[in-house]
Order: sequence, then C-alpha cells, then structure tokens
Amino acid sequence: MDKTFETVLGAVTLQRAYYHCDVCATGWFPRDIAYGMQRRSLSPAVLRMTGLVAARVSFAESEELLWELAGVRVEAKHIERAAEALGAEIAEDERQVVDEPERHEALPPTLYLGMDGTGVPMRNEQLEGRAGKQEDGTAKTREAKLCTVWSAEGQDDQGVPLRDPGSVSYSAAIESAATLDTDAVLSAFAQRVEREARRRGFLRARRCVVLGDGAPWIWKLAAELFPSAIEILDRFHAKEHFSAVAKSVWGPASDLGRHWATRRYEELDAGEVDALLAALQVHAATNDEARKCIGYVQTNRSRMRYPQFRALGLCTSTGVLEAGCAVAIGARLKRSGMHWTVHGANAVMALRTAILNGRYQDFWDRRARALAS
Repeated sequence: MDKTFETVLGAVTLQRAYYHCDVCATGWFPRDIAYGMQRRSLSPAVLRMTGLVAARVSFAESEELLWELAGVRVEAKHIERAAEALGAEIAEDERQVVDEPERHEALPPTLYLGMDGTGVPMRNEQLEGRAGKQEDGTAKTREAKLCTVWSAEGQDDQGVPLRDPGSVSYSAAIESAATLDTDAVLSAFAQRVEREARRRGFLRARRCVVLGDGAPWIWKLAAELFPSAIEILDRFHAKEHFSAVAKSVWGPASDLGRHWATRRYEELDAGEVDALLAALQVHAATNDEARKCIGYVQTNRSRMRYPQFRALGLCTSTGVLEAGCAVAIGARLKRSGMHWTVHGANAVMALRTAILNGRYQDFWDRRARALAS
C-alpha cells in the first residue's frame, strides 16, 4: 500500500506491506512503526522541525517559516495537529522519565522552586459552566500553572542575588493543584512539581527555598511536598497589598496615601511586622482592604522575615518565576486572537518547555532508542 510522506527532500511515496490479524481484527504497517511515522505523514526530521517552529510562533507563521527556511511545505492546520500530537507525546515522556536526574556538574548550595499561575484564553466550549471574572460572571481563560526551579549564587552591586545563567527550568500545564486530605494520590500539578523537583535534585540541595505570591494553594502544596524548605513570600507582591490599602483608604492619587504606603514598605523591608499590623488595624474597622491585608500578613508572617533572608543571601523576589510565566506560557499561548483547547494548550506548553529546558534532544534520543529496540 502506498503512502506519501513529507520529508526534508520533498514528498516521498513509500510502498509498505500491510498486515492484518483476523483474531484481533487489527492491522498495521511495520515499516511505519519502524520509522516512527505511524498515524503521521511527516518524516521524523520534518516533525522535529515542525515542533521547533510551532513551539515559538503561531501555526500560520510556522507554515511560512518551514517553507522559507527549509523548503518544506506543511499547511498550518497540519502543523497544528502534528505539534499537538508531538507535544502530547513529550508530555507523556515527561511523566515517565522521572528517575533520571539531569546531569549537572554539582548541585548549587541553594535551589529555588516557585509556583504561579496565569490565564490562557480558551475556546468557548472549554469554558462551559466555569465561573470567571467577567462582568456577567463567566470566564474567558483557564489557569495554566507553572513550576520553575533555578539557582542564584551570584549577586549584583547591592548584594541582591542574581539568577545563574542556564539554571532555570520550567514545567507547566492546565492542571488542578487541589489535593484533599482524603485523596490517595497527589493532584496532577502536585505530581508535576514533584517530578521537576526530583529532576533538578531540589531536595538534595543544602538549602531548599520555595517562593510564592501568597496564593494559599502554593503554600499548601509546598507543605505537602517540601515540609523542610524555607518559604518566602514575594516581597513585591506583599508591597502591592499595602498599596491597595492606601488607594482604598485615601484614593489612587493621594499624596497622603503614597506616604503611608512608602512607610509600610520600609517596615516590611525591616521585618517590622507588628508595626505593619498596627498601622493596618487603624483602618480595619472601616476598610475591607485593610481587614483583608491583616489576614494576609498574619497568614504569611513567617514568610516575611526579609532581614533574615537577606542576611542568608536568599532571593526574596519571584521575578524569575513571573518572567517564566511570560516566557514559557504567555509569549506563545497568549498572543492576540489565540484561543485554545485544554489538550492543545497543554501539548504546546509541553513542547515549548522541553525546548526551553534543553530537553528536546533528550526526548528524541529516547524516542530513537525505543524505535530501535
């Protein structure tokens, strides 16, 4: 039986033997399986190129790049299907390959792990029955959650830790992070975080630090997975809460409000939590933002020991994590006019993070070994 495949040398038609089993009522093409091209019409080399471009730009732009740079003609819709299938294959590979720690010369003294979420625009059918932030209570996005691991042994002129080049890795998906106390297994995202931590040797580092913006699910997950880690609340997110109180009490353009917020920033940096609570208490009886901020500070008090963290040379900002949301997710999935299915978004995130993490070649090496065995 003939089938035409798109290769780097152009379209090639192959004659393949077909086998059918009357007992199990299934059929197959052994040559397709041997070449890793079953259910596909792209050669492995073209599929690999397709994955590289589709992880970076839209499917329409991918079609143009493949033609202009490689002389390979693949339509945008075909690229979409191929990239999503490849991304799903990479996602499954990521779930399976957890007992092969990445090769590093040596673990740094301190490893950081951060978690965050960002909305991804979805197709309407993916949002049915979901509450959201629109005026009518509906949703336009689903939250993609991101786990980032990095090191920061260098410092700038002010002694602020700097991310070590090449140390950042990402893992992301639209998954639930909720695990009930009665659940027998961790949530899907908790398992993802655990896998990434194992790959990077997070718990083998001398100091493990979990950074977050204060979302309760982050600290719950950190307590489940890394009970011995140092937990740090992002300092800039904390300041945003005090800024919100100032605007709520005095208005957005008030000099008095700005002065009040600046004083709270100074107390926060100095670790004067009692002074912060006292300043908030003055307005708690009449202002909802002040009352909410009191609860926020009380909940995160142990994570706001910034003078001690600075003395230990630790990061107190989630800048690397927020940049990761933009780099790993936003730059590809949140472009104007894009709307995704959960399957498509997760597949492209798996594809993109594999490339960003330098694991794309490892995937293809494992794939080749599996085909050869």
